[in-house]
Amino acid sequence: MNNFNRKVEDASARVNKTVGDTTERVEQEAAEFIKYLNDEVVPAVRQHSTKALRVAAEKLHELANYMEQQSAARK
Repeated sequence: MNNFNRKVEDASARVNKTVGDTTERVEQEAAEFIKYLNDEVVPAVRQHSTKALRVAAEKLHELANYMEQQSAARK
């Protein structure tokens, strides 16, 4: 019976170590992922969002010009 208890304790210790190592690794990866998001993704999204707004503004300006031309042509 002592041998069985010892094997269970050894297995439990291995599982605990594996879970502990995995948890530490996940925490490190999460921190690196958050840093990547903040340093790379957020600035890129902001830059592209600004560009998209400028393109949309230009297209709206063109649409307004077209509508004015069509209105003037009907008169």
